[in-house]
Parts: sequence; C-alpha cells; structure tokens
Amino acid sequence: MAKKYSLSTKLVAIGAILLIVALTSIGLTLWVTWQLEGGAAAVNEAGRMRMQSWRLASTAQANPSTEAVQELVAKFDASLALLKEGDPSRPLFVPWDDNVRARFESVSRLWAEQRSRWTGTRPPTAQESLQATTEFVDAIDGLVSAIEQQMSRLTAILNLFQFVMMALAIAGAVIMLYTGYLYVINPLANLQQGLRKIESGDFSTRIEMEALDEFGLVALGFNGMAGKLQTMYDGLEAQVEAKTRRIEAQRARIETLYEVSAFLASANTIQELSQGFAQRVRKVLNADAVAVRWSDEANQRYLMLASDCFPEEMVAEERSMLAGACACGSLKPDARTRVIPILTHEAAPMRNCVRAGYESVVSVPVRLQQRLIGEIDLFFRTTLQLTPDEVELLDALASHLASALEGLRAAALEREAAVGEERALLARELHDSIAQSLAFLKIQVQLLRNASQKAQPDQVKTALDELDAGLRESIGDVRELLVHFRTRTNTDDIEAALQETLQKFKQQTGLPTLLQIKGEGLPLPADVQVQVLHVVQEALSNVRKHAEATHVNLEVVKGLHWSFVVRDNGRGFAVLDEHGESHVGMKIMHERAARIGAKVSVLSIAGQGTTVTLTLPAHPVSGTGVGTAGLNLEELLATGNSLDNKPL
Repeated sequence: MAKKYSLSTKLVAIGAILLIVALTSIGLTLWVTWQLEGGAAAVNEAGRMRMQSWRLASTAQANPSTEAVQELVAKFDASLALLKEGDPSRPLFVPWDDNVRARFESVSRLWAEQRSRWTGTRPPTAQESLQATTEFVDAIDGLVSAIEQQMSRLTAILNLFQFVMMALAIAGAVIMLYTGYLYVINPLANLQQGLRKIESGDFSTRIEMEALDEFGLVALGFNGMAGKLQTMYDGLEAQVEAKTRRIEAQRARIETLYEVSAFLASANTIQELSQGFAQRVRKVLNADAVAVRWSDEANQRYLMLASDCFPEEMVAEERSMLAGACACGSLKPDARTRVIPILTHEAAPMRNCVRAGYESVVSVPVRLQQRLIGEIDLFFRTTLQLTPDEVELLDALASHLASALEGLRAAALEREAAVGEERALLARELHDSIAQSLAFLKIQVQLLRNASQKAQPDQVKTALDELDAGLRESIGDVRELLVHFRTRTNTDDIEAALQETLQKFKQQTGLPTLLQIKGEGLPLPADVQVQVLHVVQEALSNVRKHAEATHVNLEVVKGLHWSFVVRDNGRGFAVLDEHGESHVGMKIMHERAARIGAKVSVLSIAGQGTTVTLTLPAHPVSGTGVGTAGLNLEELLATGNSLDNKPL
C-alpha cells in the first residue's frame, strides 16, 4: 500500500538526516581537533617544566638567593597546576587516561619531594640535585610520552573522522542521487512513458503508484485521465461503429431504392414492372415468397399482379381475393407496414400460408395520394421482426411502385387520348379538304349526268374538265394530308419540323424556299407546335394551289409573342373577309389558330404576293389535356398491354 508521505517531506527528512550526520561529524572533528590543540599545548607546557627543572637544578648549584628559588618553585607549581586544571582559553588540555594520570601523579609526587628539598633549610648537594633532577625529568618525559601517545590516538581518531566525513560526503551524494532518481526521475520517466503510450492510442495504460506524494497524485490524476479517455474512446469507437453500420445500411437502402427506381422507370408494361419489382423486393428482404396485389376501383377485391417463388396452388387460389378474406388482405385507411404471425393469428383464416409452411408474413400497404390502392405481401418460413430502417425501406419501395404503376396508367391513357386526338385531327383534315372536294366532285358528276341525258356536249366537256381538275386537287390534298401526318415536331425546337415542311414543299412544287429565324424564346409545347405546323402547311398549300409564285419565305420570330410569317411573290388576291366562307384554307387556318389562342392575319395585294402571319399569345398552353382517371384495373391492364407494343 502506498505511504501517504509527500515528496517535500521525504526530501526534507533525507536532507535533515544528512545534515545531522554532517554536523555530528563536524562537531566530533572539531572536538578532536580541540583536544589535539590542548594536548599539544600540554606537551609544550610539560617540556617547559622539564626546562624549569634543569634551571632549578643549576640555580641550586650556584647558591642562589631564597627569593630566586622561591620564584622558580612558584613557576613550576603554576605549570604543574596548569597541566592539572587546564586552560580552555589557550586551549590547553591534558588528554587524560589511566597512563597519563599515573604519570602525572608520579611527576606530582616527585615534585613534592624535590620541592621540600629546594625550599628546606638545607639545600641538596650538586650530586643530589643532579640525581633528583634527572629522575624528575625522566618522570616528566614519561608524562610527555604518555600525552603524545594519547594525542596519537586522537590524531588517529581525527583521521578516522575525516575518512568517515569523506565517506559520508560520498554516501550523501549517492543518497541524493538515488533519492532524486527514486522520487523524481523515475516517476517523471514513468509519466513520460505513459504519455507516449497515450499518444500512440493505448488508452489502457496506467501508472503504478508507489506513494501518495506529489508524483503519486500526478500519477493518480493521469490514471483517472487515461480511464476517462479510454471510456470516451471506447464509447466513441462504439458510436463510430454503430454510425458506420447505420450509414452502410442507409447506403444499401439508397442503392436498393436507386436500383428499384431505375428498373421501375425503364419498365414498359405493367406485367414487366410488377414482376420485376416482386423479384427485387424478395431479394432485398431475403423473403421466401412475394405477392403484389392491387385493389379494384370499389376496394372490394384484390387482384394479384405478380408473384415470386409463390406456390402455384396459392397463386391459383389467391389470384383474385376478396378484401378481408385473409389477414394480409385488409384495406384499412390507417393501415401500416406490419408483421403478421401466421401460426398465432386468429383475426382471419390463413390456411394456405400454414399449408405452405410460412410462419410470418409482412403486409406493406401501397398508397397513392393517401388512398390505399394495393398491398405487398412478403412471406417467411421463420419468425421475423422488422427494424425501423426496414419498415422505412418497404414503405419507400411501395411508394415507388405506386408512382410507377400510376405513371404507366397515365401513359396508357395519354396514348389513348393521343390516338383519339389523331383520329379527330384526321377527321377534321378529311372534312376540311377531301370531303369538300368530294362534295364538289359529286355536284360535277350530277351535272355531267344531266348534260349527258340532255345530249349537251359542251356541258359534258365542261363537267369532265371540272371533274379532272377536282380529282387532281383531291389527289394533291391527299398527298398534302400524308405530309401533314408524317411531319412530327419535338419539344425542344420547332425549327427541324419547319425545315422538313419547306423541304417537302420544295420537292412538290420546285419553288425555292428560305427559312429565317430570329430572337430567343422558350420552347413551345408539343400540341402548340403541331397546330402551328398545320397552319404553316395550310398557308403553303394555298401558295401551291393558287399563288403562282416563284419564291416563298418563312420568317419565325422567337420571343414573348412568337410569330410565323409565310410570304410569297405570287399574283395575290383581294381579301374580302378573312373570316368568311369564301376561302376554305383561310377558315381552316383560323380554326387551328383559335385552338391555341393565336391569331392569323392575311395581307394580299394583287400582283404583289400574299403574307400570312400567325401570332401566338404571350404564354401558349396546351390545347388538349389528358386525364388520369376513368379506367379500372382490368381496363388499365388491357389498355396498357395493348398500347405498349403498338405505334401510333
């Protein structure tokens, strides 16, 4: 368990221990040095006592005065007392031990004996003095030797202390280095290593705490940070994985929608569309079978448009099924995509599904403009639970199917309407041109019959000439009518159709033509182009029949108000009433222009040609509309399949 000591406490403690040891060593060294200094002074003082002893002996031999002897004895007594008591101020200390003390006692005893002699009534003889001094000096020498021995031991102790201090200095340096490594460098290295691992992405890295000091607290904070980073990273990684899976699912869903939408857009028949859709939906959901059902107009019966991997006996039985006869065939306004457990469902009989071995069926309602129009049924031989994404995908696919089927239905109705419009147009052309010519020929035939019965050769010849001219004109009208119906426009530009019309006119008449187009404008609707083309063709027909021109120009001005001008250099005519019945071609042009809200004006001067101008409104609109209602499903299937493969 980590000890709760701070780094500063540890460093202060180690420093204090080292300081105490150093101070103790220094103190002991100073004490020993002081003792050596005192011992040296004691040796000097003992040597001075030895010199005083010799001086006293020589003075005694010279018969000194009592005062002189007393003075020397007093000095010797002072020296002896100084050695005995010491003098800290000098310093002077005798390094006492048993040997030094015994020597000192011996010197003191001998001095006491000699002192009594020196201070007695009878001074010692020279021989006695020399012998006593020699003995006394030897005692002093012994004392000095004992002191020197003691000082030698103190010197050895001093050297030992110095060595110990050097060793302590080295040990202190080593301890400080080790302490720095243990408590500073090593924790920093561990932190740096942990940081490098964190930088490399190893968020499981933890730093081992040896103590709850400052670095321990930093390590504790680092571990907490690493734990939070690991938790955040793991959570983020899980979120990224989940997001990636979701994005991949969305991508697959979008890809499926794109593929199905592309197929639905390219399908030409209802059977092809529904069958291909059933196959693709089954593969996307990994279903065992799929059935696409459509309701009739009364919403009372389901018609099976297509199926995939569906048992043949079930196809035969459920080709036409009453609404509500099965759990999956229910037309409810609030119906949603749902999973129906077949084995446990009791709302409606599902005997066929049980017999086929299915356990679950997914019912997907098909809506068009908030109206239920069909259902997609997916059959599974296992229990199933749909995810929200799968439900969303099925709903989107059902919406695309409804739009595609409605598009085919609308296209079939539009083709039917186009056929009807072409028939009406053909009827109008026949009525406006060939029918009138045939009526004229009928009159001429009656006149010919009357003239023949009355034997009037001149009238017969006139009638025959009129019949010949009428037949020629009728043949020309038929050819021109064929030209009309062979010429088609496109929704981008009418220029190509006008070029084709002028080219055919040139081939029929041999007259040179010129097309001039000016300005810029939005493309005209297709039915407006058809009516414009017919007006231009009618104007050119009048030029061919009546103008006797040598050149024809067609000018087109694009803009807000489109205008088309057919100008020839023919003989012209007197325009009495542009809306009258005198000119059948003019009447036809006015009728066609009125269908698109346009106006036709005719300017003709005898001998100077004719100019026919067609002016369109500011925003030309389609003159006809195609509805999308009125056919039930059976009629749609019949109409669509019959029209898909037939050219108009």
